[in-house]
Amino acid sequence: MEKAMSIDINKNRYSDELEWLKQTKVGDLIYDHHLENKNKRLVEVPYTATLAHTMNALVANNVVAVPIAAPPGHWIGAGGSMILESDKHTGVVRKHYIGMLTMFDILAHMAEEPIDVVGTNGDDSGGFDMDKRMSVPVSSIIGHSLEGLSLWTLNPHTSLLDCMEVFSKGIHRALIPLDSHMDNVLGVELAENSSSYRMLTQMDVLSFLKSHGSKLKNVISHTVGELGAVMEQVFAVTNRTKVIDAIKCMRTGGLHAVPIIEAFDATDEDHKQLINGKGRKIVGTFSATDLKGCPIDLLQSWMSIDVLEFTNRVSTGPVNDGDGSATSRTLVTCYAGSSLGEVIDKAVIGHVHRIWVVDRQGLLDGIVALTDVLRVIRISLLLSGV
Repeated sequence: MEKAMSIDINKNRYSDELEWLKQTKVGDLIYDHHLENKNKRLVEVPYTATLAHTMNALVANNVVAVPIAAPPGHWIGAGGSMILESDKHTGVVRKHYIGMLTMFDILAHMAEEPIDVVGTNGDDSGGFDMDKRMSVPVSSIIGHSLEGLSLWTLNPHTSLLDCMEVFSKGIHRALIPLDSHMDNVLGVELAENSSSYRMLTQMDVLSFLKSHGSKLKNVISHTVGELGAVMEQVFAVTNRTKVIDAIKCMRTGGLHAVPIIEAFDATDEDHKQLINGKGRKIVGTFSATDLKGCPIDLLQSWMSIDVLEFTNRVSTGPVNDGDGSATSRTLVTCYAGSSLGEVIDKAVIGHVHRIWVVDRQGLLDGIVALTDVLRVIRISLLLSGV
């Protein structure tokens, strides 16, 4: 009798948490005082901007992605989207957002073949011309990755629960219209017309959940292992991998970040390929956002150094502002037995998009991504109400 009563009480608690996610709207998050982007103007670049200009905009505004704006009527938007900005008073369309550019897109472009500079022996030992690669317009590389094509809007009346469903399927960010003309439409849309937008990201949602942790105290008290948030397969590079080789590996694998593991003493390990990191000693992280910490004029020369040395340089370089964001080199890890709440705290405080799971000896055991955190919270609460 007591056990049955305990189950009913827990169901009621989960029901309250589920109801809170249903009642909270995406628009509420945009103005929440805990979020970094509260009342922050949308950072964007014109379709004519070069990659160098765009990278400077990313660094200056401490963001990892920006929408690309173009004159209306001249471009097909990413995925056929029609996301427009119009004058609030006249309704005249001023611009069309045609895609999204991320640090990963820049990284992937840097790793593209063919080689720009031919070596003295007629081979590709000359590498590539960084100035040439960074001078291309952003419009020329939109759509080279799935991330760049992920240009969506979320109606401000969409529930946080539905937003979490979208973000748990690999969509990392969405534009929120501040004066939507589509009040009866919920969820993600490829068409929108508004006088202004704000960007909402997975990290914004996680920050909001952290600041309202008491609303989800039951589900986040469970461990990431219990909830199924740990992905056990994890690809890595070694501390002897060169930056350019790591970039090529990440582009091939579609990975935004890789753990850096300690290389074996044996000489037969291939440092130019992704390897299985499970059970290996993790010593660092190399991510697309690390590029923000490298001055553009040094990118060319830093491509040939080891990834661990690169991450150490960007953490102490002039671009690093010490705010604990993209260029912070503190290794953020957890255990399979860590609570979900603890993992959320680590992700938000460290401003990282993935937590490496290790065992008690510090050996790599898996990864928890923000996508998986949002997925397990939503699924756990929905299942508890069945």
